[in-house]
Amino acid sequence: MEYLVNAPVIAAWSCEVYASLTVESRELAEAARPGQFLHIRCEGYQLRRPISIASVEENRLTVFFEVKGGGTSWLSRRKIGDVLDILGPLGNGFPNIKGSVLLVGGGVGVPPMHFAAQRLEACDSVLAFRSADRALLTAEMKALCGKTLVMTDDGSLGEKGFAAQGVASMLAERHYAAVFACGPKIMLKTTAEACAA
Repeated sequence: MEYLVNAPVIAAWSCEVYASLTVESRELAEAARPGQFLHIRCEGYQLRRPISIASVEENRLTVFFEVKGGGTSWLSRRKIGDVLDILGPLGNGFPNIKGSVLLVGGGVGVPPMHFAAQRLEACDSVLAFRSADRALLTAEMKALCGKTLVMTDDGSLGEKGFAAQGVASMLAERHYAAVFACGPKIMLKTTAEACAA
């Protein structure tokens, strides 16, 4: 079930790279499933911005997004008390899996992994970023997952390397019922290759 709602912002945060907003909506919170996203209207733009759901707690939904264009820049300047026009939740989301799941997130692909980790019975994670200043939700993922491996292209945080290398390392240690991944296309391709191997 999807809804079109006017949801008030109850928390807001931003930095040079990312921003986060928490909105209150009983309808959206009850319907949301890990892997789904919200379509948020940005003033002055005809097309809504699709943003993954990072967490749901009671009637509150939180999203994280990269600030890289006019729409997301406008969105990053929203303050507590502002009201957002939101359509959602959209997308099929992740399947229900019994057993341990390996979550793989790259950059802004990490927030939907966080929501998945909140709902899964057992999970480990591989988080990949370009550099330490691009990392997000690492402490939160470590708190939710049995094991979290952080990879950075330049080695400034965690281990130096790419997501697929971390995936190969984790798969060598244990068997998983499934691997869920979200991130750049090249990361998804190499992660699939690591799983197939």
